[in-house]
Amino acid sequence: MNLLLQWVVNAVALLLVAAIFKNIKLKGFGSAFLAALVIGILNVFLGTFLQILALPVTFLTLGLFALVINAFLFWLAGNLLSGFEVEGAFSAFFGAIVYSILTTVISNLLFAPK
Repeated sequence: MNLLLQWVVNAVALLLVAAIFKNIKLKGFGSAFLAALVIGILNVFLGTFLQILALPVTFLTLGLFALVINAFLFWLAGNLLSGFEVEGAFSAFFGAIVYSILTTVISNLLFAPK
C-alpha cells in the first residue's frame, strides 16, 4: 500500500513541477503516473550505474555532479514517454531539483512516524 501511495505522491509532485515550469509538459494524471514510474525505474537502474561511474567527478565537485545525473535521467524520461516532455537542459535541471524537493517534503508529511 505504501508503494502505491508513494507512486501517487510522485505523480502529484510531477504535476506540480509541470505547473511551475512552462517547458515541462504533462498530458494528464495518467501520463504523470507513468512518468513517475519511468523516472523511478531509471533512477534505480541507470541512475545507480551512472552514480558509481561518475563517483570521481562527483567527489571532485563535492556532490554537485549528482544533480547533473538526476537532470539527465529526468530529461531521458521526458524523451522516452509521449505524454511527458522536458524541453531544454535548464528545465530538466531545475525540474529535477524541484521534483526531488516536492517528493521529499510530501513524503515526509505523509509517511513521517507519528
